[in-house]
Amino acid sequence: PYSRKAGQMMREVHRLEKKDKVKNEKALRLHTIGEKLLWFQSQLEPEKTEYSKPEACKIVERYLQRFDLELDQIELANSIKGRQGRQHASREAILKHTIERERFLYEENGMEIPDIINPKNLKIFREWDGNLKKLPNLKMKKISLKDSTCIQKESQNADVTESVQEEDEDVEDKQSVVKEDE
Repeated sequence: PYSRKAGQMMREVHRLEKKDKVKNEKALRLHTIGEKLLWFQSQLEPEKTEYSKPEACKIVERYLQRFDLELDQIELANSIKGRQGRQHASREAILKHTIERERFLYEENGMEIPDIINPKNLKIFREWDGNLKKLPNLKMKKISLKDSTCIQKESQNADVTESVQEEDEDVEDKQSVVKEDE
């Protein structure tokens, strides 16, 4: 076991194990991203050619709520009297952890979704067939809760500004009418 040949063989075995581990991790990560993108692709409206940021945020909110029905069913199964322990506790924990992690990403840093705001990228995304090897062709964009709220505040501010301007114009019109009467 202490010979050079044995050392070479052990290094080769370790190298192959490490290579397989990296390969499996990458495949799992790509599979997860692929599932996410397929979900987003299924939520797109076929007639729309472009989405705004608030619309994209609404789709992300639906994405974050995709496990709600399953959690309700688990809660219902656990509420039945006469059962010992909690059924599906591990699945419930995984779902809650996933929701919590994704919610944090969305609220703080932004969640990466396919770029559906740009019409060109939306067209490419619609044509994607789910092949994981074509993932690099898809453009991704980070969308956060801040994008949604900032746009809503801007539109509210624009509405307020417009109403103030209209009031100012009405006041000026009334003043000009009063001056003409004098």
